Amino acid sequence: MATTFSSTTLLALALFTLLTSAAHSTLSPSFYNASCPKLQTVVRAAMVDVVRKEPRMAASILRLFFHDCFPNGCDGSILLDETPKFLSEKNAAPNFNSVRGFDVIDAIKSKVEKVCRATVSCADIVALATRDGVNLLGGPSWTVELGRRDSLTANMKAANEFLPGPSSDLAQLLNTFNRRGFTARDVTALSGAHTIGHAHCGFFADRMMGDTSIDSAFASLLQQNCSLSAGGGAAEALAPLDRTPERFDNAYYRDLIAHRVLFHSDQELFNNGPQDSLVRQYSADGTLFAADFAAAMVKMGRLNPLTGTSGQIRLHCSRVN
Repeated sequence: MATTFSSTTLLALALFTLLTSAAHSTLSPSFYNASCPKLQTVVRAAMVDVVRKEPRMAASILRLFFHDCFPNGCDGSILLDETPKFLSEKNAAPNFNSVRGFDVIDAIKSKVEKVCRATVSCADIVALATRDGVNLLGGPSWTVELGRRDSLTANMKAANEFLPGPSSDLAQLLNTFNRRGFTARDVTALSGAHTIGHAHCGFFADRMMGDTSIDSAFASLLQQNCSLSAGGGAAEALAPLDRTPERFDNAYYRDLIAHRVLFHSDQELFNNGPQDSLVRQYSADGTLFAADFAAAMVKMGRLNPLTGTSGQIRLHCSRVN
């Protein structure tokens, strides 16, 4: 499928790619080896406790990372509370009452501050917690590049404009991710994040009520379960994103083939289109999916980070120093 870009769009994409490449060149897996050698041990131990108590939180932290990085770069801006100077990204439409895990990041930050005062950014803690959460549910691990700094402000406008929605079609998905430097293969792999966690029924109500791309028996089951769990069908009821929501595996892709996924944007990856072949590959080869997902997550972590003297190392993730 071809996508047409204007010269202005191409120039903006080139500049974004240049800035991203220059910025991530200063990121390094060994960034804190001397200044905070216990960092990764502290974050991992904290996530072990978190995931043991609530496996769903691993998916929530993964989503928090994506919603931080994708609109404006991996800068911890989504963690900031609203102030008289700026609107919080927490209140943007894609985030309000759906993005969670802020308290988890705050708790890990407090633990890190006890061993390395004013050294590690909240943005880097989110990146490490994301990797560990995925891995603890049976998913891949990857080398997290570190050295990000925290933003001094939030960007609600970018969060509202650039995060893809659950009703997006394939062209919209590919275009949105392409603007951030991701390939169609990256999109298909990253969408596999929906192999863990749950979603509010309100986000896929249209799928239950007449979307022809969903298995009809599955749609009926969703209607029943959402109604029962909410005591009347409230949008806040939850449904699992795939058949094994507490295990990071390739079941999501098997559900795509069976037309039994929650979001229209997910089903677009397997709907007689160009991504069908890759979906079939991932459904049959979990190792291939895991490798591609890990590579795409490293790429996600390189999105326009603040480094050097830009931004700051926040002492509290919810507010600037």
